Amino acid sequence: RIIAHVHSRYSRRTHKFGIQVPNSPEEALMIDKMTNTTFWYDAMQMECKNVKVALKFLEPDAKPPIAHKWIKCHMIFDVKMDFTRKARYVAGGHMTDPPTSLTYSSVVSRDSVRIAFLLAALNDLDIMAADIGNAYLNAPTREKVYTTAGAEFGPELQGRLIVIVRALYGLKSSGAAWRSHLAMSLASLGFTSCLADPDVWLRGATKPDGTQYYEYLLAYVDDMLMISHEPQKTMDALSKLYRMKEGSVGKPSKYLG
Repeated sequence: RIIAHVHSRYSRRTHKFGIQVPNSPEEALMIDKMTNTTFWYDAMQMECKNVKVALKFLEPDAKPPIAHKWIKCHMIFDVKMDFTRKARYVAGGHMTDPPTSLTYSSVVSRDSVRIAFLLAALNDLDIMAADIGNAYLNAPTREKVYTTAGAEFGPELQGRLIVIVRALYGLKSSGAAWRSHLAMSLASLGFTSCLADPDVWLRGATKPDGTQYYEYLLAYVDDMLMISHEPQKTMDALSKLYRMKEGSVGKPSKYLG
């Protein structure tokens, strides 16, 4: 009932910041034509380019994959604070019912963040934050699902069957799939998950003067917070594994609000 209410509210929305917001790719292209711009078209092209890594397009005459379930996928549209148009391709996760073991995903607690800031102050450590771009799409999907390409992919691909191979936004299991993928990456860098809060990761380190201490990395979905004498080294290592959002790496003025 709640999901239906939110969807209905989104469907009724027509404008944001005085800018008309479409509810479908066809409407987005119509708005561009009326305003003699390409803002929504460019937003869809950018999203399709980013999301294609998660999609496997089948041949035009291909049959649905065995043991896979068809779900609906669609574009949702938004306007950012700087008036940039945003398009997001999402899966209809409400059409699947995976077990809880595939969907549960934790995030760092705010109390852990406060304690980490205290440890940084007490041990004279630096703080650096980063935001991983399209984080979910780095992880393989845990569900066997496929969909049909819509108008957002252009006439040459429209109507083709698509097997979803990465943790696409909207799937119930995507959050857990991403967290598992990130955990393996952090473990490969020598970090260990804290027993008190599994989204606080720690690793032994030594300062130039010989003082031994713990480095901490806190993860809230795709928002990373590194506390270390040299946090840049870890951020550089993460940047080799994941694409960081432009301008997101640096000393934070705030974290999680």
